[in-house]
This record gives sequence, structure tokens and C-alpha cells, in this order.
Amino acid sequence: MRYTQLGRTGLKVSRLVLGTMNFGPQTGETDSHAIMDAALEAGVNFFDTANVYGGPENKGRTEEILGSWFAQGGGRREKVVLATKVYGGMDPNSDAPWPNTDRLSALNIRRAVDASLRRLGTDHIDLYQFHHVDRATPWEEIWQAIDVLVQQGKILYAGSSNFAGWHIAKANEAAARRHSLGLVSEQCLYNLVERRAEMDVLPAAEDYGLGVIPWSPLASGLLGGAVRKEREGGGAAKRSAEALARSGARERIEAYEDLLAARGLDPGEVALAWLLTRPAVTGPIIGPRVREQLDSAVRAVDLDLDEELLSELDAIFPATGPSPEAFAW
Repeated sequence: MRYTQLGRTGLKVSRLVLGTMNFGPQTGETDSHAIMDAALEAGVNFFDTANVYGGPENKGRTEEILGSWFAQGGGRREKVVLATKVYGGMDPNSDAPWPNTDRLSALNIRRAVDASLRRLGTDHIDLYQFHHVDRATPWEEIWQAIDVLVQQGKILYAGSSNFAGWHIAKANEAAARRHSLGLVSEQCLYNLVERRAEMDVLPAAEDYGLGVIPWSPLASGLLGGAVRKEREGGGAAKRSAEALARSGARERIEAYEDLLAARGLDPGEVALAWLLTRPAVTGPIIGPRVREQLDSAVRAVDLDLDEELLSELDAIFPATGPSPEAFAW
């Protein structure tokens, strides 16, 4: 495994991030524990979750699965850089939620972090991420709440998720006025098929010293051999066909798979390796449901893509270009 520092911090994290969203809804507790053990064995030390993960009827279940794994001891918690998120509504009555059970008010942040700590069975969260922008809460209030949590030792760093570039700028300028560290990471949708983050999110992250943590690096499976799986049939064929039809990118995906087949390369591994060549990217979030998917992702870390292949990938999946050049002169 290779490691890098998270943005401008001194925190060392693996170049792959273990995403845990499948733990609970799709992967049972025993298998989830086995995947986490295998991830540690492979050198993956950066685990990502969220308070709402677990399914609509069982929010918080994923954090509980991590907590039961940490409780097994063996240095599990000490070896992991633990990231979770706040924003989504946690009231079980989603049709008529009680006020202040979601978003980023100081009250909800305080309640949410304590609830996450209980479920995770730990005394602190290494990276506490805002799962979405809260347009109704001023940054002065948000940073006041975060500064208190840092002083209490409940969290160490703050990050964002699904922010635009100007949101990152606004948040960190507000933090600077308070002499606070501000955001150190941004978790965004970014892959070969979806490159709009290059317009302003990545430049803003790079300028403000945020580590970028791309989610959906395989574009919901499109970049993981969707055309091949469709042709082979079996359980994945229908899902792949439906995903290709929804995407409107079938021709590009076919060209992608043909290009890599000629080189003897795995599509999913190349998609991950490509992200590791991008400026400001710390590491993509992988969400393995089984051990084999984890092993494939780990191989991607040592896969070097030459300039010719990178150019060919750009030809299939053109870059959007930076802002404002992407839509102006």
C-alpha cells in the first residue's frame, strides 16, 4: 500500500479509502468484519462511513458494525483513520421529522457527533465531514460548533462532501477569520465518466490544501467492466445492461473496455489508478461487497498508467476544462 498526507495536514492515509456504505444493507456484519480485517492486512488505514448509512429503516447500523469491529480489539481502532459524516436526517419518522434532527445547526452537530461516538464505540472521530452544504446555517455557527468539538477532543479534523468550489472557499475563508484550521478534505463525485469536478472543485481543493476523496470511482459499476458483464450473462448482466442504458455512455464504455482489453488491463483497476494520477486526489473510496473486489482495488495502487494510455483515456472521456475557460474564453 502507498500512503500520502491528507491535504495540507500531517495525517498519513492510504491511497485507497474503504467505503462502508454497503455494510448492513448489502453485506452482513460477519462479512463486513472480514472485509475490514482484510483491508487492514492490505495496508488500508482510511475508513469512511456516515451517520445515515444502514438503509432508510436502519440509519446508524453501519456505524454500529464498525463499532462492533473496533470492540474486538487487536489495535483495530488505533490503526484506522476514521471518517464519518453529519447532515442527513436521523429521525426515524422521515415523513414528519422532528426539528433539529438534520443539517448543520450547532445543536444538531453536537447531538449527531455524540450519537456517532456511541455507535462507533470510540472516544473520537478523526475526520468529521459535512455530508452536504447547509444553505440555512451561517459558517460562523458551524465553525464555532466544530471548534468546541476539537477542543473537547471529540474530533480532530473537519471535511466536506458534495461542495462546489465556491462553497469550499466560503467555508475556509470563514474558518480563517476565526483562526481555525477549516476544511482539510472534500469528498466529491469524480470518475472518468463524470469529470465536472475538474472545473472548480479540484482547483479550489488544491488551492486551499484539501485532499480530494472521490466517491463512485467506478461510476456505479460502468467502469468496472459493464459491457463485458452484460455479454457474459449471469446475475450481473441485467444490472449492467440497465446501468449502460441509463448512462447514455455505452459507446464510450465499449471503447474504454476495448482499449484496455488490447493491453490486458482490468477496467475497474484502471479507473482507480487513473484517479490516483489526478492533482489533489488523496484516494478514491472503494465499496467492496466481497473480498475479491477489495483485492482488485488494492492492485490498482501499484498500476502505473503511461502517458499514451492517459491520452487515449482523455480522448474517450474528454476533460471538461477548468473554470472559467470551460464555458468562456
